[in-house]
Amino acid sequence: MQSNEERLQKVIANAGVASRRKAEELIRTGHVEVNGTVVSQMGVKVTPQDEVLVDGVPLGKERKRYYLFYKPRGVITAVTDDKHRAVVTDYFDDVQEHLYPVGRLDYDTSGLLLMTNDGDFANMLMHPSFKVDKKYVAKVQGIPTRTQLMPLRDGLVVEGQKLAPARFHIMSVDKAKRTAIIALTIHQGVNHQVKKMFKTLGFPVLKLSRTEYGPLTLEGLVSGEHRALKPIEIQALKTVAEKG
Repeated sequence: MQSNEERLQKVIANAGVASRRKAEELIRTGHVEVNGTVVSQMGVKVTPQDEVLVDGVPLGKERKRYYLFYKPRGVITAVTDDKHRAVVTDYFDDVQEHLYPVGRLDYDTSGLLLMTNDGDFANMLMHPSFKVDKKYVAKVQGIPTRTQLMPLRDGLVVEGQKLAPARFHIMSVDKAKRTAIIALTIHQGVNHQVKKMFKTLGFPVLKLSRTEYGPLTLEGLVSGEHRALKPIEIQALKTVAEKG
């Protein structure tokens, strides 16, 4: 076996076409060709001399793309869905490149989501060692006091896992409806983290939106819209991630 052989899904991911998981999905669904033959089985290895095409486009030919997307509620953070529900890539018909989301937002969560075809960029932002702040605004059931929310700053224990300290701010309260609006800033990416944190404290989330990602905000966009990131914004994200 040649030492320069690598698994096909890894080669696709390293080329920035898709994440490793998405690359596997592309292979299974017949979107990938190797030397003119469609490959749909896992385990295939290729060398730099092999010609790999994804949807007819040779690897390395796509221009790197970076977008800020205002994800609506009721949209899956994925590129396909076997139940035919709306997915985030449905909103990028004007983009030819194979985009995929950086991280995820829940189906019923709206807000700022990054989309790219740059695998290294995505992996850097999602890796646990790189700490990029993400700000959420949550509407919760109940009206917590600052004292009740202080465990968030100390590092809340959720399902046996101690989470990193978070910052919070009580934005408003509705005494009649017994609800509150709270801004929360975290840098981890635990699944359903914000919802679990508030539920642990006894204040279940009724509505949730991500409003900031590092230095980026949703300013100028409405739900369902996207815009290309400026070079200075891309560099700012990389700088924030590298500083941790």
